[in-house]
Amino acid sequence: MAEREVRTVLTGGGFFEGPRWHEGTWWVSDFYRHTVSTVTADGQETVRFEVPGQPSGQGWLPDGSLVVVSMKTHEVLRWDGSALSTYADLTEHCGGHLNDLVVGPGGHVFVGDFGFDLMGGGDAATASLKRIDPDGTVSVAAEGLQFPNGSVITPDGGTLVVGETLGNRYTAFDLGDDGSLTNRRVWASLGPEVTGRTVDEVLGQLAVAPDGCALDADGCIWAADAVGGRVVRVAEGGEIVDAVAAPEGLGVYACMLGGEDGRTLLMCAAPDFYEHNRAPVREAVLLATEVDVPHAGRP
Repeated sequence: MAEREVRTVLTGGGFFEGPRWHEGTWWVSDFYRHTVSTVTADGQETVRFEVPGQPSGQGWLPDGSLVVVSMKTHEVLRWDGSALSTYADLTEHCGGHLNDLVVGPGGHVFVGDFGFDLMGGGDAATASLKRIDPDGTVSVAAEGLQFPNGSVITPDGGTLVVGETLGNRYTAFDLGDDGSLTNRRVWASLGPEVTGRTVDEVLGQLAVAPDGCALDADGCIWAADAVGGRVVRVAEGGEIVDAVAAPEGLGVYACMLGGEDGRTLLMCAAPDFYEHNRAPVREAVLLATEVDVPHAGRP
């Protein structure tokens, strides 16, 4: 695997998540500063708005407005460039904090949740992938997922792949024009079946914990490995074909491909992911490196 220079783009974060490249700049959420910001390639940050309920995944609707998760209120919010409003309330279908999202080509929004009280030490439980239709209707698109997290959609719009952070795998679905998910299958097996119940048991059984991720033009997924202190490039089937280690003492919890040529890999890093450790301090960083194959698909 290639040796790459990893550079620091931005320091002083609480916990960065949901990185996206959009219209020539990076967008990123920060859980514990409660901010959604743009960040230039040379690390100049501009806070665009605040999400008191803790922002996470984000994406753009066909009309150009931004949708972003409010984790603790179980809402997806819409920002029109000047004001925030509630786009959908998903409380009915959440077993834990709402988390990452991806917007399909038809404007359907797919969003996962933790499934249980991760930060409070609750026993692990499965969760659903929820869909918000363009008319605002909320429904369950898929059930029984082990912490559905970062998702990608292929360039043809026909396949959605979701990482199961506590399941050692990626799961794929055929994505219909109406937002339906069918033909469920394992896209990549990254380790053995997880059987633990407590958080500690589950974490001990993870070979790779796929977190925030990005699809490249070869059909591979760059995934933050939430237990491995690295990002990994995963081929369909589960082979890890490349990896980039974080600097010592840091974990990586999300990544995205972007930059003018789509070959910059932005990584959201912090010493750990526990709220009681991260919220009081500002130790999160954005890191970047260059890769060979550019971004493809969504987000």
